Amino acid sequence: MSGHRIALDSLITAIAPAVWGSTYLVTTELLPPDRPLLAAAVRALPAGLVLLAVTRVLPGGVWWWRSLVLGTLNIGVFLYLLFVAAYLLPGGVAALVMSVQPVVVLLLGAVWLGTRIRLVHVLACLLGAAGVGLLVVGPEAALDPLGIAAGLAAAAAMATGMVLTKRWGRPKGVGVLAMTGWQLTAGGLLLTPAALLVEGLPAHVTGANLAGFAYLGIVGALISYALWFRGLERLPALAVSFLSFASPLAATVLGFLFLGETLTPVQLLGALGAVGAVVLVQVTASPRARTAPAAPAEGAEGGVAARSAVTAPEEGRRAAGVR
Repeated sequence: MSGHRIALDSLITAIAPAVWGSTYLVTTELLPPDRPLLAAAVRALPAGLVLLAVTRVLPGGVWWWRSLVLGTLNIGVFLYLLFVAAYLLPGGVAALVMSVQPVVVLLLGAVWLGTRIRLVHVLACLLGAAGVGLLVVGPEAALDPLGIAAGLAAAAAMATGMVLTKRWGRPKGVGVLAMTGWQLTAGGLLLTPAALLVEGLPAHVTGANLAGFAYLGIVGALISYALWFRGLERLPALAVSFLSFASPLAATVLGFLFLGETLTPVQLLGALGAVGAVVLVQVTASPRARTAPAAPAEGAEGGVAARSAVTAPEEGRRAAGVR
């Protein structure tokens, strides 16, 4: 894979965490208060059902339970805990807590993917965390223990889901959009009953609430997760995890633009540190990991995806938007 292609794939993938950086702003300014389960369910399930309707591809064989596991980690657990952190912590503090994700990916990748832990990657983790800390945390930052625990657990869930996604690949002939739909639907089906039972529906839904839900569902889930999983199969898992630093960068910029927050020289230094960590990992990522096949053959164990309307494999790949 050429350097230009890697840079392009990295930029496209970074759109997803940049969009997710707006979650904190949208949650506090547009969504109904104190409903993290509802926010997560509305964000995931409609987007998943849309992708299922568009791709018309269902899992087969072991991909039923694999989709459930990935959907639970990448979508269900992650989104719920992300919204808990967003409700309880300032956006900057939540982003700092979530910056532990690359460390978890580094450790799990060594165990499950056989990737070697290199000193340069450890240094990049430290540089990135320090950069995010300088970027987003000020003396007024509130440290709610439950919010911090939720943020750490969310980062661990997403990191685990990322490494498993990289380890399992996707079934032969099944596109990224179809697999994204499987995971969003699985996560949404897990979240929706819990939201209805635990939180219920708000007594009043405003136009701002609807706008917030629509933005998170369409841009924050359907589009951004498709870009994220596309990048995860084309780039090393560790390199993708470092792109998550785009989230606090975006959160800081949005706070400056819409909430009247200031940007100090220390914050700009932190931003440079976070960007430097991302670049360092992208440049030193293993060439072998970069060129790993995106869609390994599943054989009898993986099963064949059931298709109700798409019959030709090539046509299915095109419909799913892959390559």
